[in-house]
Amino acid sequence: DVILFVLPAATLATTFIAKDKEGSWQFTKAFLINQALTFGLKYTVNKERPDNSDNLSFPSGHTSTTFQSASFIHRRYGFKKSIPAYLLAGFTSYSRVQADKHDGWDILGGVIIGVGSTYIFTTPYQQEHMELTFNSFDGNYLLGFNFKF
Repeated sequence: DVILFVLPAATLATTFIAKDKEGSWQFTKAFLINQALTFGLKYTVNKERPDNSDNLSFPSGHTSTTFQSASFIHRRYGFKKSIPAYLLAGFTSYSRVQADKHDGWDILGGVIIGVGSTYIFTTPYQQEHMELTFNSFDGNYLLGFNFKF
């Protein structure tokens, strides 16, 4: 359960550290739609867990949440930076099956919802290194180009 809370919190915190306001908003929208879809399906499908503890098995909320975080990092900042998050998400999914809380279909549903919610809202991060400007005044024209190293 620790990874369930730490991974999304760390992902969102990373957007604040990077001063990526657009990324923060994209993560938040993806997170909210992920949670709505996950819990909406849990109560609609009403699938019994393998351990018979309740009827909230499909989809795996742990999986959808952790894969949403990992896929956000992947989509926004690149695959290399997302590898640790994907490993944690995979471990979370594996542990849910080993704890007899989910089966493969529950996990697959969680992955699809988590990754899908990211791809709806998230765009790749583009740092502003270049700026092209244009000005005109009294028949004079000025074209400017700035590049930040």
